[in-house]
Amino acid sequence: MLDRKTGWEYKVVEVKRVTRVTRGGKRFKIRAVVIAGNKKGKVGIGIEKGLDVSEAVNKALNSAIKNSIEIPIINGTIPYEVTGKISAAKVLIKPAKAGRGLIAGGTVRIVLELAGVENASAKILGVTKNPLTNALSAIKALEKLSKYGINITPKENANKSD
Repeated sequence: MLDRKTGWEYKVVEVKRVTRVTRGGKRFKIRAVVIAGNKKGKVGIGIEKGLDVSEAVNKALNSAIKNSIEIPIINGTIPYEVTGKISAAKVLIKPAKAGRGLIAGGTVRIVLELAGVENASAKILGVTKNPLTNALSAIKALEKLSKYGINITPKENANKSD
């Protein structure tokens, strides 16, 4: 889906009902997990709670945009192989040649699509099927790319090959 205010695309990964037990009874809230990206190298994940689904999704979208990271994309792929691990989820992301497409599954595919990566191969190596931890481990893996300061845009890279 496209957010009209910011121009970022987002996908709702998970919506859960969570409860808090108080002296007067149970209080119900909705937790939303949203992945947002601008398809130009920025991607983020937001986890927020609200009284209803729309409120939780809007809060999570704003949180995802605020906590977004920038990753280098060279010729439609990432510069080198990275891994990320959060609790039981472990993800391996490899670069791929042009024309191969995005070979990934689950929430890792969503993260890479919304970041703007066109050619990459990814594998979930962890034992968990939890979409939240898989997405967080993919974000952690992509953070390793941005730490090294590789910021080559496709235009600069095209000029180097001439």
